[in-house]
This record gives sequence, structure tokens and C-alpha cells, in this order.
Amino acid sequence: MSPVRKAMASLSNSLQLKHGLALWCPHSSSLTRPHPSSSIRFRSFHRNFVVASSSFSNDNREFVIVGGGNAAGYAARTFVEHGMADGRLCIVSKEAYAPYERPALTKGYLFPLDTKPARLPGFHTCVGSGGERQTPEWYKEKGIEMIYEDPVISIDTEKQTLTTNSGKLLKYGSLIISTVCTASRFPGKIGGNLPGVHYIRDVADADSLISSLEKAQKVVIVGGDYIGMEVAAAAVGWKLDTMIIFPENQLLQRLFTPSLAQRYEELYKENGVKFLKGVSIKNLEAGSDGRVTAVKLGDGSTIEADTIIIGIGAKPAVSPFEVVGLNDTVGGIQVDGLFRTSVPGIFAVGDVAAFPLKMYDRVARVEHVDHARQSAQHCVKALLSAQTHTYDYLPYFYSRVFEYEGSPRKVWWQFFGDNVGETVEIGNFDPKVATFWIDSGKLKGVLLESGSAEEFKLLPELARSQPSIDKAILQKASSVEEALEIAKASVLVEQKA
Repeated sequence: MSPVRKAMASLSNSLQLKHGLALWCPHSSSLTRPHPSSSIRFRSFHRNFVVASSSFSNDNREFVIVGGGNAAGYAARTFVEHGMADGRLCIVSKEAYAPYERPALTKGYLFPLDTKPARLPGFHTCVGSGGERQTPEWYKEKGIEMIYEDPVISIDTEKQTLTTNSGKLLKYGSLIISTVCTASRFPGKIGGNLPGVHYIRDVADADSLISSLEKAQKVVIVGGDYIGMEVAAAAVGWKLDTMIIFPENQLLQRLFTPSLAQRYEELYKENGVKFLKGVSIKNLEAGSDGRVTAVKLGDGSTIEADTIIIGIGAKPAVSPFEVVGLNDTVGGIQVDGLFRTSVPGIFAVGDVAAFPLKMYDRVARVEHVDHARQSAQHCVKALLSAQTHTYDYLPYFYSRVFEYEGSPRKVWWQFFGDNVGETVEIGNFDPKVATFWIDSGKLKGVLLESGSAEEFKLLPELARSQPSIDKAILQKASSVEEALEIAKASVLVEQKA
């Protein structure tokens, strides 16, 4: 088996959802307790916040957030709302920008240049949830210290100090780890670092890809997951020859049913996207100028490409924080329902947090903007106030593609809940389609394409309520609207019971 096939197969196995959202939420007898691991003890602690930071030396900070992603921006807003940011809070980031809404990078940011693509400062946090746009000036006005392009490289938990890449030593009172994820990469020895090969995790990555798209003719996207589908839709807007290659037999295997995947695949084909499924990649080839020219498959055949985007997943960026305790099953830093790690005064949120998924009684690590926002806010409220209720997250995923000007059809789907059990699919994808997951007679999850605002609002209520529902009656629904009404009625019946 080729090195890439092994890597992609391993990733594919980790992405299987036959037992639910298994990338983040594996079902295991060892993961059914409210607290994730008996080997980790979450000690309660009390911290006095009456000492103003003005009495500290220059290297002392009362609160430090490491990482400049979505979660950092929402955490900063929560500190401000509690009056605990001014002169007390420091954010240390490896990026050159203030926190921004990262989903834009594979959506609006990649729109063709003549279709009003998204650009900073337009999508700084917290505009994604309807909040204020927190530009660099906002952080200055709120008295928040921002350290850019200087990632943390080591931590001393006994001395409560951090060391950055530039050698800066920071002493913290309380620490929130919010270091997001890094893209899974092809090894350099098989072409993973060639010019023209791209990964997308930050603005610099997206800018580099746009520079290639401006000159590209043949684009190959490796990976049939979120990034693959979103980047392919963007490439269509650039009117480029576009192909998606992946080792699985369908798109977004960790969530879509085979029939649902087929519907989206046909839509992409109508837009000119080609698919090559169930294949392995041996290596990426370069021309005489050193730039990528082709993908060489496991069978020896080649696919020409002058621009390649690798979208095969991501890894939690936990270095150098392994000392606070990792979860070996889902990855990331182990926390409790208040996002406390095993070390008093240290918290972890967002992509890197392995937390108890309360409603499904298992441990999860969720790479999604909604969780980044909510986990950051919950953590800071628990840190600064008397809030003691544990995090109760409802899994939520969505995608929006083909939304640039001139697109013949826009795609927007949302999913809430858990994709376990049997499925019922209603609708003809013209444009609506809905998929319901039913397990032991209970509605566990629902996905809706092209719903109205009111219909999308209903989805989390259905998924959180988990009403008893008659599969046979649901299957007889003549439309998506009727199916949703049947599900809604099931919730009302149980509320009255």
C-alpha cells in the first residue's frame, strides 16, 4: 500500500460515522462516563481576581489565551462583557491577524475576484454570529494585549510561565489553550511541499491558493470532505477544470448517506466537476521548474494538474501542551464539562478540547466554528463567575457553497444531532431534501438542504428533544415540509405527555 493510501485510509477509518460522529465522538465502553478518563483528576480551584494587572511586572498577565482562532475572539468578548479584559487579558497568536471567522477561508474568501470575495476586516470575530466586528483597534480599545506572529513553544506549569518563539517569557494567572488545528499534509518526499500544492488553515494559506487559482488551468482536490467540496465549488466559480480525488466510495462519508452523497455528486457534475473515487495516490510529480504538474495514482496512471489542494483532515495543535493531559482516543487535550484540564488554572477550548458530550454520554472533540464559539464563552463564564453547569453541546454542522454572484444554484445544508440508526430521506433535491436518523424509535439527527429560516430553526429543537417517531408515517410524507411537520408534531406530543 502506498504511503498516501495508508495515510488516507487511516484518516478515512477515523472519519467513519457508522457509530455516530466518530471523528470526534467514538463510541467505546471506556467513553461512557460523564468524566472522560479515570486516570485524570480534575481538581477544583479558587482564584482571587482582585489584584489588578498594573501591579504585575511587564511579563505577568492575569489571563492568557494561547491561539488566535475563532474561540480566542469569542473568549475575548466574554472577558470584556464581564469587565475583566482591560489590562488583564493577553492573546498570543502565531498569525498576523486578529481572530477571524475561519469558515470564510473555504467559502467567500475563495470567490472569484470579480464576485465580491470576502476579505478582512470584513469577517473578524464576532460577525459570524451577528456580533460586533472585533478589529485590531477593538482589542486596543478594550485594553487587550495582542502578541502576533509569536507562537508559544514551551510551558512550565509549576512556574506558570510560557515561552514564545521570540524568547518572550509570559507569566500567567489563568491560561486558556485555544490553538485550533493544523492541516494534515502529504510527506515532502512524495511531493507534499511542492510549489502549487496547497493546504488551507489560515489567511496566508488562502492567499497563496488564490494566487495559484489566478494562473491555474487544471485543479485537483484531494479529499471528499468539507474542504474538498467547498474548494471544488469555488474552483467552479473560477471556471477551472476541476477534479476531486478521494479513496472512499462517496462524498462526505462521515455524515452523508450514500443516496444523499449521490445527489450532491450529481450537482457537482452538472457544474463541471469530475470525480475519481476509491483510488490511492503514490506521489505528486513536478516539472523541470520544480512546480507540481500531476498526481500519480497507485495504479501508475497520472492526472495532470497545475494546482493541487490537499484536504484530508486536520490534527489538533497541542504541542507544547501535552503535559496538561491528552485524550488518546479522540485526540486533543482532556477537559471536564467546564473546560478545565487536569492542571488547576489551565483550560482548553475549541478544536483542541476533548470534552464530555453530555447528551450522548461520550467524549468528543469537535472541529467546528459553532463549538469554538460556545466552548470559549462557556469556559470564560465558568472561570469568571459562579457558573457551574456543565457544557451541554448539540453537534451541529453545515456547509454553504456556490454562493458567488452568477451561480445558477446556491447550496446550504445544516445538520443537527447524531447520525446513528436507520435513515429516512424525503424530497427530490429540487432544491430541498431532508434526511432523518432514527434509532430505537427515537429521532436522533436531521439534515436539511435549502430550508427556510423557520425550518432551519426547527432542526436543533428536533435533535435535542429526540422525540419518539413512527418511521412508517414519516416515510409516507409527500414533501420535506410535511416530514418536518410530522417530526414537529412528535415533539409536541411528548411535551404534552
